[in-house]
Amino acid sequence: MTATITAAFIHHAAAFVLVGALMVELVVLRNELTVASARSVLRMDMTYGIAALVLLIVGFVRVFHTEKGSAYYFDSGAFLLKLTLFIIVALLSVYPTVKYMGWRKSLRAGSVPRFDPGARRVVRILIHAQLTLLFVIMLMAVMMARGIWYLG
Repeated sequence: MTATITAAFIHHAAAFVLVGALMVELVVLRNELTVASARSVLRMDMTYGIAALVLLIVGFVRVFHTEKGSAYYFDSGAFLLKLTLFIIVALLSVYPTVKYMGWRKSLRAGSVPRFDPGARRVVRILIHAQLTLLFVIMLMAVMMARGIWYLG
């Protein structure tokens, strides 16, 4: 019972950290970059990646090692959509991460990285899309927990 509660807590905490990191990126990228703000975005992107990995690992631990069992989850349309949306969110995060990684050389030299307005616009749109899908994922989690859209 304690392991189940611990896993649920870690899973939810990772989700909050993930959303928080994305929100920080979105707010920081509203303004012109500075060396400090670019470093902050890189840290938040790393935090986002770690939180996503923890969320995924702990989520699968919960699927395969909790009282409901994996059959319950894989017979849930809400769970299957939740998992699909999580993969889409992960794919949407690739472009921003690649852009941020390109900043490392400039930041090591102590200069502000180049971030043209078109790339900034695309990155912000992708962050908005990720945040929107994360809220849909939360809805699917509630539906899944209540047995709504159970296929089995």
